[in-house]
Amino acid sequence: MEFIINLFAGTNIASTLIYLCITAFLGLTLGKISIKGIRLGIAGVLFVGIFLAHAKGFFGTTPLDAQILGFVKEFGLILFVYSIGIDVGPRFAGSFKNDGMKLNLLAVGYIVAGVIATICVYYATGLDKSVIVGILSGAVTNTPSLGAAQQALGTDALGIEQSGMAYAMAYPFGVIGIISTMLLIRAIFKVKVKDEADKYTEQIANNKRGKLESVQVKVTNTNLIGRTIGDFKNMFGQNFVLSRVLHNDRFDILHDDDVLQEGDVLFGVSNKDYVPSLEMAVGPVELGMKREVDGALAMFEVLVTNRKIAGRTIEQIGIYRRYEANITRIFRAGMEILPTLDTTVELGDTVRVVGKKTLLPEIQKEIGNSLQQLAVPNVVAIFLGIFLGILLGSIPFAIPGLPASAKLGLAGGPLIVALILGHKGRVFDINFYMTPGANALMKELGIILFLGSVGLSSGTNFVETFSNGGYVWMLYGMIITFVPAMLISVTARIMKINYLKICGLLSGVTTNPPALEYANSIAPVQAQSTAYATVYPLTMFLRILSAQILVLIL
Repeated sequence: MEFIINLFAGTNIASTLIYLCITAFLGLTLGKISIKGIRLGIAGVLFVGIFLAHAKGFFGTTPLDAQILGFVKEFGLILFVYSIGIDVGPRFAGSFKNDGMKLNLLAVGYIVAGVIATICVYYATGLDKSVIVGILSGAVTNTPSLGAAQQALGTDALGIEQSGMAYAMAYPFGVIGIISTMLLIRAIFKVKVKDEADKYTEQIANNKRGKLESVQVKVTNTNLIGRTIGDFKNMFGQNFVLSRVLHNDRFDILHDDDVLQEGDVLFGVSNKDYVPSLEMAVGPVELGMKREVDGALAMFEVLVTNRKIAGRTIEQIGIYRRYEANITRIFRAGMEILPTLDTTVELGDTVRVVGKKTLLPEIQKEIGNSLQQLAVPNVVAIFLGIFLGILLGSIPFAIPGLPASAKLGLAGGPLIVALILGHKGRVFDINFYMTPGANALMKELGIILFLGSVGLSSGTNFVETFSNGGYVWMLYGMIITFVPAMLISVTARIMKINYLKICGLLSGVTTNPPALEYANSIAPVQAQSTAYATVYPLTMFLRILSAQILVLIL
């Protein structure tokens, strides 16, 4: 019995790890409890950590080892932001297209308004800078910004503790305030959710104009008759990928030296924008006329798991030269890619192949299609990416007007490096692809370690701080949450942005999963999640940077 008491009352590594495990278990359990559709989610870990730290102090035992908690906190933060960057990197550049530019500009406006509100509260109240930055991070429910602020505070142990407590005070209304804003905007502008959902669905249908389509083209241009398939690919291969040819009422996979004949019908994939040019140069075009691949041919999808072909172009892989088969589409990170000869295939891609049925096993074997191979993460690439991120985050840079040099820190550095590596996919011969499962595990583990450490290191004096005026921090958090949210939401609605996109924008600019969960429950469309994902990468970067700048200028 004495052994058990000493284990829970001690400050050694074993005691610290036990408390971290208990915090994670109870916190995740608490986060799953739903009240009217609203959950604490991962933030439950923070509140359980605060409670356990307070309980440990209440019974007169010493706090946990600060150095161990400090290491776990920083390492957890690195894992979290790096996995986020790798995940959103492939979509980061594309997030600025179409409505994405408007949404990101509004997100920047929200962040700037929140920083201005924070500075106003700071000068009006005289709060310590560590407290006000913690309130800001909690008010926008952004954990990495708290980590960045604590990094900037350096060796200020009291300031780091206060920022964690202020974050916890402001966090609940950070969730409730965003949901309240959604309801208020809906009432003020008399929004009919069904109409907004219908408008979004119609917009998506209209936007399909730029997407890839199944195309069939009848060869009527006499200038093409007698030309080889190789000639045809050289002329149109950048915009039309040939899968098969209907010749004399029979489907064939033609080789580069085969000759086109009048009346041949070419089946393939093209961008809808290119159809008028294709029709003028080749012949009549029909879209979306998906004719079943029958007879000796088959269409199948293969997962790229062979590391030897990853990073090579379609031409270098040469499936079309060595087999009676063509790669007609590539699916990568939610995107659909037209596979020209210069297109690079990456690990984790899914390629669609049209070819002879009998060749299916051989092609699958060459490309991979082995989940077991893909399930093994490239740990070398992960640690290399983290190493580069720490290096970048440690480089000081001067910002005009700041009294000291700023750093991206252990939050910003790994995030930026991961965004770049996620977007590139490969640097030299190193593939930085991570399976969704591995990425999700790393992200969850990282945020749990970070929040658990923050709670356990900040909770000892939580009740005392709350009683001595800390509850007023909640009010300040409400102001920082609510005022910018209403300002940007009204502006967005005046700009005639779809209400459901506004809900996703609010959730994304506060990186607020509980709010997104509520927003998604409003209507069964993808508008909310799409808007969330559109603003999330830029928001995360600016939140991390602004938190550090505030610590330096206040």
